[in-house]
Amino acid sequence: MRQAVLPESLRDAVAATGFSPAIRAGEFLFLTGATGGLPDGTMPATGGAQAEVALGKALTVLNAAELGPEAVVELTSYHTAIAEDFDDIQSVVTRLLGTPLPAWTAVEVAGLRRPGARVEFRIVAHVQGAENP
Repeated sequence: MRQAVLPESLRDAVAATGFSPAIRAGEFLFLTGATGGLPDGTMPATGGAQAEVALGKALTVLNAAELGPEAVVELTSYHTAIAEDFDDIQSVVTRLLGTPLPAWTAVEVAGLRRPGARVEFRIVAHVQGAENP
């Protein structure tokens, strides 16, 4: 059974797109891919700046599920310019998620859904002691 996590700050975006920011299934929370788009629809110019915004959105979703960055157990990042951006993005990920880093797979892709997006994160978090709702 799917149980959606809907932070108040993302309610308008959810209503407009139909996307669930996250789905809880048993002991895991699966977050929808997050890009670095700003509220006005623009995209910061660098991968590092986009990572900061994208992970900020992810942390908002985790917070709505009463979780923190330490709950993140798996991170998949999709990059349009991995060689150019990875060091800056890794710095942001380390600062926001802490060490040890979660299991992380980084993949270069030809493009992402949002125009101008350079990075997108997919996150799986563990809900300590959770039971199926």
